[in-house]
Amino acid sequence: MSRHVMVLEDDAELRSLLIRGLREEGFEVSSAGGASELLRTMAGKDEPDALVVDIGLPDADGRDVVQALRANGVGAPVIFLTARDALPDRLAGFAAGGDDYLTKPFAFAELVARLRALIKRAGGDPGVDAAGMRLDPASHAASCGGQRVDMTPTEFRILARLAAAPGEAVRRRDLVAAAWPHGAIVHDNTLDVYIARLRRKLAAMPGAPEIATRHGVGYTLR
Repeated sequence: MSRHVMVLEDDAELRSLLIRGLREEGFEVSSAGGASELLRTMAGKDEPDALVVDIGLPDADGRDVVQALRANGVGAPVIFLTARDALPDRLAGFAAGGDDYLTKPFAFAELVARLRALIKRAGGDPGVDAAGMRLDPASHAASCGGQRVDMTPTEFRILARLAAAPGEAVRRRDLVAAAWPHGAIVHDNTLDVYIARLRRKLAAMPGAPEIATRHGVGYTLR
C-alpha cells in the first residue's frame, strides 16, 4: 500500500517538483500552498502518513501550523523545510513538534530517505483532540462550543504545546521552548502571566478544557 504524504509549500514550482518526484517514488501525495488551505484539505479526512512543511508560509509560520496539528490530534511525522539553518531555528522546529529538518536547497533523494525512515519508525496512538477544542494557526485562534477566541502568537504556541499532550504535565521549560525563540530570557512570572491570560480566554468558550497547575512541574490541559 502506498504511503500518503502531505506537502505544505507555498512556492508553486517547488511544490510541483515535490509532488511529481514523490509520486514517482511511489507515494500518494496531497498538497497545499498555505496554512488555511492545508486545514481545509485535511478536514474530515484520514491523517497522512507524513507531512513535509515549509516554515516560511504566506499566511502562517509552518511551526505554528504543526503545533496546531499536534494539538488537533495529528501525530504523523513532520519534516520541516526552511532556508534558515541556524541552531535556534532548528531547535524551534523541534520544539514545535517537528521530527526532522532539511535546509533549502536540499537533495531530493535525502528527503525521500528521511521520509521513509520517519514513516517506518512511526507508530502508536496518533493522539486525541483536546476536548473538542480546535486551533487555527493562520489566525492564532481557538474555538470550542461555538465560541472563538483570538490569541497572540505566544499565547497560541503555549496553548498548542499543552494541547498536544492533554492530561499530561508539561514542564515549564518545554512551554518556554515552544513559545519563545531559543536563548530568550523568560522569567517564571512572564510564563505565569501568559497562563493567566490563556485561562481567561479558555473560560470564555463553553466546554473548553482548563489549564491546571502541576506544582513543581508545570501545567496540564484537562
